[in-house]
Amino acid sequence: MTGNNVVLKMKGITKEFPGVKALQNVDFELRRGEIHALMGENGAGKSTLIKVLTGVEKLEEGEITLNGVNIAARTPQHAQSLGISTVYQEVNLCTNLSVGENIFIGREPIKKGIIDWKEINRRSVDILKEFELNINVTRNLSQYSLAIQQMVAIARAVDISAKVLILDEPTSSLDAKEVEKLFAVMEKLKKKGMGIIFVTHFLDQVYRVADRITVLRNGELVGNYDTKDLPKVKLVGKMIGKEFEGFEENIKEAGSDIKEKNSKPLISIKGLGKSGSIKPFDLSVHEGEVVGLVGLLGSGRTESAKVIFGVDKADGGEIYINDKKATIHSNSDAIGYGMAFCPENRKTEGIIANLTVRENIILALQGKRGLLNYIPMKEQINFAEEYVKLLNISTPSVEQLAGNLSGGNQQKLILARWLLTNPKFLILDEPTRGIDVGSKAEILKLILSLAGKGMSVMFISSELDEVLRCSDRIAILRDSEKITELSGDAMTENAVMQIIAGGN
Repeated sequence: MTGNNVVLKMKGITKEFPGVKALQNVDFELRRGEIHALMGENGAGKSTLIKVLTGVEKLEEGEITLNGVNIAARTPQHAQSLGISTVYQEVNLCTNLSVGENIFIGREPIKKGIIDWKEINRRSVDILKEFELNINVTRNLSQYSLAIQQMVAIARAVDISAKVLILDEPTSSLDAKEVEKLFAVMEKLKKKGMGIIFVTHFLDQVYRVADRITVLRNGELVGNYDTKDLPKVKLVGKMIGKEFEGFEENIKEAGSDIKEKNSKPLISIKGLGKSGSIKPFDLSVHEGEVVGLVGLLGSGRTESAKVIFGVDKADGGEIYINDKKATIHSNSDAIGYGMAFCPENRKTEGIIANLTVRENIILALQGKRGLLNYIPMKEQINFAEEYVKLLNISTPSVEQLAGNLSGGNQQKLILARWLLTNPKFLILDEPTRGIDVGSKAEILKLILSLAGKGMSVMFISSELDEVLRCSDRIAILRDSEKITELSGDAMTENAVMQIIAGGN
């Protein structure tokens, strides 16, 4: 295609937040009549790029042109007026209003000084017909399925903007038939000349509808490619920072060489799952064993951890601890069974920034003992000082606010909190994300040390080389489903990448 077919061009986009360079000199180009997939793992910069484009975040460096004209959206509403609309995974509409009201909210047709409801409903019906959606537009949006709500959101976005449509994880909550219907709509809009930016973590869906792919990693542009010229396994390599060097010829059958440190597992998970989150899966972890969970963003790694620990209630399945059935309906139940969980997002799910180091460390133990069984201050201080020393947490005192610590020290602080409960089974979700190399090495060394002392560990990380270095066995997930397990000589980067990309 020639330059005349370019509808949107972003050049040299750079965006910094305090202490973080979220985007570094990123280029992106969208053509008329194409579906362009924006890919990358957590922290790659996808969301920030979209936010800069749509005015949620201010453009600091670089330039954006729409149909050859320089633009800088001040707000999402301003972006819409320029011709750029976004539909998010979580439908951003008013479900207590009618379908017609949602389509025309903020731009209602006026007749003789009052809102023309008849015109709203008539035009809403006509707009939805374009999407082969025949519904009662006077009914509240809440009365319709999530899939229909998604279509209404897209219909509204398209009616507002006829240039660029951004679909941010639009299929995450849809079933297979609903996804196909959405794709049919996308193809129809594409034929009309609309440029569509498709943000998703589902590889199969990218290869189903996308014409081109742009890959970001750690805030930098890896490259943009024609989909037909980029094999899935190459895409996986570019997303996680590992180039694929050729398929392994003789991958061992899953489970053929599983390292069992004891004949019986400490924890056995059978058919555990949650609808819309993670498909039923089986998994066992033996005493002193490190089992790694690997897969791309959205594969179900964190979701698996949450149903095991009782953060999310499973629809079905069973958990056995030392061959005895465990009843886990909440994280308090899990703690009672000797489990511990260090979550992925330490800022929103882990660290309480306005509490001290001491207070953060004793939280889980206090919860385990019960609120009425208060831990004396002297004991709190002794515990805190012991684990600050044990994990080499850099802090002037245990009374320092946790929010003042570096990312690596905050991560170690969460580990200290859970190690104080003396768990039998420790779940670590991205324990090394966003921390310096030295702190990473310390945490990986600690994982191996804990396993060596008999603790069972589930290790989740997007850093494949870390998982391979630490794990006795790995479970591979794809599209919310556990696909297989590998151990021993079968655990290689190329083998894992092949499976993640859809191979056997």
